[in-house]
Amino acid sequence: MPQILLEMTKELVAEQIRQYKISSDKTQSLLRETHGTLLTLYYMEMSGSTEASPPKEDAEESWRRSITKHAIRCMECGNSFRQLSRRHLRIHDLDARSYREKYGIPRTQALSSFTATARRRELAKQIKPWEKAAKGRQKRASKRT
Repeated sequence: MPQILLEMTKELVAEQIRQYKISSDKTQSLLRETHGTLLTLYYMEMSGSTEASPPKEDAEESWRRSITKHAIRCMECGNSFRQLSRRHLRIHDLDARSYREKYGIPRTQALSSFTATARRRELAKQIKPWEKAAKGRQKRASKRT
């Protein structure tokens, strides 16, 4: 991978930050997208074809890099969110299960940023829904008898 691509990426993104006042949380995804585009163009130029064929990235590495501390990048459209909602996935004719299968994401992996997942975990610990469910089952069982 030529060093010039990295330099071009830095210059392009720095200029976009200056011109459009891009927030710091969008900078990382912008760097990745710009570098990916330049890399694709480079491979197209080197092969002399009109179709890009960069080396395939390991699928596991790809989905792991799409989830960051504050955002998750949709691997279909490249947009970043705090979590991938059912509503957004429907735009791509997918649901959470099919999205995970398509990109090899384990079903135990949340489709949300690490901070959103941690916040949901903390709320669950405070609310303790498993205790409420057990009490509800006990009440229903006592009503039946």
